[in-house]
Amino acid sequence: GSHDSFSYWVDEKSPVGPDQATAIKRLARISLVKKIMKKWSVTQNLTFKEQLEGGIRYFDLRVSSRPGEMGQEIYFIHGLFGIKVSDGLKEINSFLEQHPKEVVFLDFNHFYAMDDSHHFFLINKIRSAFGSKLCSVECVEHVTLQYMWEKKHQVLIFYHYPLHQEYPFLWPGNKMPAPWANTTNVHKLLQFLETTLEERSRYGTFHVSQAILTPRVKTIARHLIRGLKNTLVHRNLPMILNWVKAQKPGVMGVNIITSDFVELVDFAATVIALNDLLLEEDEAAT
Repeated sequence: GSHDSFSYWVDEKSPVGPDQATAIKRLARISLVKKIMKKWSVTQNLTFKEQLEGGIRYFDLRVSSRPGEMGQEIYFIHGLFGIKVSDGLKEINSFLEQHPKEVVFLDFNHFYAMDDSHHFFLINKIRSAFGSKLCSVECVEHVTLQYMWEKKHQVLIFYHYPLHQEYPFLWPGNKMPAPWANTTNVHKLLQFLETTLEERSRYGTFHVSQAILTPRVKTIARHLIRGLKNTLVHRNLPMILNWVKAQKPGVMGVNIITSDFVELVDFAATVIALNDLLLEEDEAAT
């Protein structure tokens, strides 16, 4: 999976998003501030299509209306506004059309400046983008690839807002817990990932290990021009990748792992290779 999956493009000409504090919105009136924000808002270099081609199958999505704009249009957001959600969904759907056995998880977990009318607009966009590819809520343990292929389903939507109850194809957010370490320290991050795996629910939910470091205000202040990638990601990715290599999938093991800048190391290939351990277990059992 990728963290803030859509943030490969953010619009530095757009207003600062409603996910930001008032002080930041005031500062952003200075043109240079938005350029700096962009360096810290972008957590991926690859488009949806490029991420899919690279093996990413879980997408972490934060969305917002644009306050003051007519209509209900919804955009991806991370500090600054990204592309329209409907354009991102079309891009994902065209990949799925070409690869009918591939399955993706779309996790809509943060909503900003949205009332119910915005949610209805977004949910209709999701339904019209994917149609019969959408997998209805089911016991998690039943959702095998075989099950998805038989039903011709390819998309699981997780929707962290109460309206999910009204639509059979919206999975509740509590089926996709994604505990967040909120640290700049790689050792604390790895300890957190270990602890949350130990606490993972044995049945009934998916589970996201967020292998990401989060800048604090003072981190950004000290390294303004360098940005997220050069300050936190480059230096710590090798240690994070070593942690990933040491994991085991399956019950109480890792399930979904997310990272920033997924193309900087063999992140997707390393995570995908963990599945071979499940095959070895099966062979040993037979």
